[in-house]
Amino acid sequence: MAPVLVLWLAVCLTGTWAVDRGNFKTCDQSAFCKRQRALKPGESPYRALLETMELTNTRLTLQLINDNNKVRLLLELYRLQGNITRVKINELKPLKPRYEVPDVLIREPPTEPLSILSQDENGVVLSLGAESQRVIISARPFRLDIMEGSDVLMSLNSRGLLAFEHLRMRKDTFSYKVTSTVASVWDNIKRTTKEEEEKVEDGMWEETFKSHSDGKPNGPSAISLDFSLPGVEHVYGIPEHADPLRLKTTDNGDPYRLYNLDVFQYELFNPMALYGAVPVMLAHNAQRTTGIFWFNAAETWVDISSNTTVFGKMLDYVQGSSETPQTDVRWISESGIIDVFLMLGPTAKDVFSQYASLTGTQSFPPLASIAYHQCRWNYNDQEDVKSVDAGFDEHDIPYDFIWLDIEHTDGKRYFTWDPHKFANPKEMLQGLQDKKRKLVAIVDPHIKIDSNYKIHNEIRSRGFYVKNKDGGDYEGWCWPGSAGYPDFTRADMRAWWASMFAYDQYEGAMENMYTWNDMNEPSVFNGPEVTMHKDAMHGAWEHRDLHNIYGFYVQMATAEGLTQRSGGVERPFVLTRAFFAGSQRYGAVWTGDNAAEWDHLKISIPMCLSLGLVGISFCGADVGGFFKTPSTELLVRWYQTGAYQPFFRAHAHLDTPRREPWLFGPENTALIREAIRQRYTLLPYWYQQFYNAHQTGEPIMRPLWVEYPQDPATFALDDEYLIGRDLLVHPVTEEGSRGVTAYLPGKDEVWFDVHTFQKHSGAQNLYIPVTMSSIPVFQRGGSIIPRKLRVRRSSTCMEHDPYTLFVALSPQRSAVGELYIDDGHTFNYQKKEFIHRRTLMSSELFLNIKSLLLLFHSDLAPDAQFTTNSWIERIVFLGASKPSKVTLKTADGQESQLEFDFDAAVSVLTLRKPGMNAGADWTVTLQ
Repeated sequence: MAPVLVLWLAVCLTGTWAVDRGNFKTCDQSAFCKRQRALKPGESPYRALLETMELTNTRLTLQLINDNNKVRLLLELYRLQGNITRVKINELKPLKPRYEVPDVLIREPPTEPLSILSQDENGVVLSLGAESQRVIISARPFRLDIMEGSDVLMSLNSRGLLAFEHLRMRKDTFSYKVTSTVASVWDNIKRTTKEEEEKVEDGMWEETFKSHSDGKPNGPSAISLDFSLPGVEHVYGIPEHADPLRLKTTDNGDPYRLYNLDVFQYELFNPMALYGAVPVMLAHNAQRTTGIFWFNAAETWVDISSNTTVFGKMLDYVQGSSETPQTDVRWISESGIIDVFLMLGPTAKDVFSQYASLTGTQSFPPLASIAYHQCRWNYNDQEDVKSVDAGFDEHDIPYDFIWLDIEHTDGKRYFTWDPHKFANPKEMLQGLQDKKRKLVAIVDPHIKIDSNYKIHNEIRSRGFYVKNKDGGDYEGWCWPGSAGYPDFTRADMRAWWASMFAYDQYEGAMENMYTWNDMNEPSVFNGPEVTMHKDAMHGAWEHRDLHNIYGFYVQMATAEGLTQRSGGVERPFVLTRAFFAGSQRYGAVWTGDNAAEWDHLKISIPMCLSLGLVGISFCGADVGGFFKTPSTELLVRWYQTGAYQPFFRAHAHLDTPRREPWLFGPENTALIREAIRQRYTLLPYWYQQFYNAHQTGEPIMRPLWVEYPQDPATFALDDEYLIGRDLLVHPVTEEGSRGVTAYLPGKDEVWFDVHTFQKHSGAQNLYIPVTMSSIPVFQRGGSIIPRKLRVRRSSTCMEHDPYTLFVALSPQRSAVGELYIDDGHTFNYQKKEFIHRRTLMSSELFLNIKSLLLLFHSDLAPDAQFTTNSWIERIVFLGASKPSKVTLKTADGQESQLEFDFDAAVSVLTLRKPGMNAGADWTVTLQ
């Protein structure tokens, strides 16, 4: 085994668990970041050549010129449907094509016409249609402002930090002859000034980091652009970082970095890059939410600064001047073009919809995958899996998935099984299937180089591996030792990879087996920054151009494989560690290799909140922490937190003691069991939230400010959150805590403790005493939440069980909720095979009128068809008065009196055994 792999394994398998920051670049060590960051504001060399402007039905084009070197750029401006503006900037005559990201957008965004309102020698004003929105392009220096009425929503290049390093021939290789390839751009090159020709900085043509050399045959190609957001003090997004929800200013440190990396036990509260990169930022104030989608897959750095600015008169559209807070953001990428979508809201939900129209929504997962998952590196063999499975039954703890890490394979050869430890995988899978449980097996994208390994031989023979700069197959070190890396940017490679999941190809696989893609940044143990060399080649493109979408493509191909194996019938479940914009379409993500520390528990909340804001709702963290050994208190608190996050999986490093839920004494087993059971009772609500996310792009786990956008007290909160609109969760994340203070938003709201049913007013900081059994969760008044209270061994076992509706009353509004039911695992919902009903309770009772109606409507999807055996077992009203009688009226006109109990101490009314089918129409009248 090569020394580098031995060293890596030694680190991974010992207690020396801390990130070596020296393995990862700072901005000063990244030549293009250092170059761009050295530029001074207010010295923009770019000027708009208004005489070159052309306007068609779909776009405006305009040339920009750099007055220092006379290189021209082409600006394209699009008004897109849904209140989005797209700005593209590329070289007018590039030496060779520059990379533009494919496959991420779900379609070519539909455009709407632009029109010119006015024009003079200083600039041009264009209409964006409704709401008095305009784009103002100023000529000298170039600047672009988006306005609504007299308000500036966003400015581009207002600080003069636009930079576009044009492609050029290297000075010492370009002199003696001009080929036909470059002849067409010779007129552009020869205008380069003598001063610029002589200005060659370190790192422009080659760069060294530690022992790694990065040859740059294309030379400097970085791009950057600044954005000013007047009136904004809070910005969010650009995951993945182990940092608070509200992004911090970067004036006194490194910018936030977006570069998918395998960071070994990452540090908290810093802007270092992690496993995934979504270049989307949201800006919010009490009046508006906007978003910026920087559509670039190369290494990217994001600078953020805050200040107070005086905005003065601008082309006669802004009268007077005023002082306002402002956030300035600067994006810097190593290569590609400037392609940015400006999502103009005006609400947060509008921004979610706008972004979803570009990159798609969260995939709709199988219901079982939003239940509980049990994992570790590694369950030893089939008997171990059988024993753990039996342990859950013995201790009456539900679970749906058990996971196998890399040790289940034959020598780290993916798509295989260890012939001794997992000699009969179908027998193991059938045993799980008999209990309506499932399994996930890992398939990583590094392929062991072994002439006796079918997968390797096929990839090599088809020429599907990524190439090195010299044209040979790129090789690096990972878990199997020497490994090749399939080129997932190729559609034919992805199609072949997908075919390998077919049941006749993946020996031992069954329909209850799903997939986990790890190490897909890609991780290369002996590579620069533990990843692939930037000068590796994907066809005509360098890896530097597309690094951040490699993991996106791996998950895409895997999800397609799981779908195809069933003939397109079954929904896939694929977990990925690396991700990019659009990854939400293919499955779930998790926050990577965290540690059994209280701060790692706390940071899981803002990390998942940030992902949800940029479309990736199916997020969770390793319960208990991957590295190190949690105390029993930490482990219990982590289960209580994870039970209220979208992806709920316990996971642990192979060098940690076993930590199945029953190994910590009866008292802690009972606490963990209760947390998991709470997850299962709420699965109908979780499933409805996933359906809503799939339909709308709205996050499932969301910051309070999304629902209370005018309440500044919510803008920086990230230790509590909402699930959908109606459940507020404040997990206990402090060691030894005897109480937490939760902010309950909404001055007209009431909130009900879901455990005690105690009612609390909104717009207050509520101190909540806690014990080890406490999970502070509140239901919003005016909501109706479905639960299934008969918890069984797995979610599939609960399929036909009855529902209980929890109706939280509010004096301010009618109570409303939804119930969504389908088969839980196929794509038949796309054929309208589902039930989607709105439950509505009128507010007449609160107007001192005798009766209150609970109506169960089918108007959310009147053309849908599905039948269910589930029924309504009880209805629980929180904050109710005692009625004299309760009458049920079914759709056929039959009426009957219902039994009820009333607890005056907590004002809870319970209707028992109404017995209506969950898909039927009915009315309940309280008198």
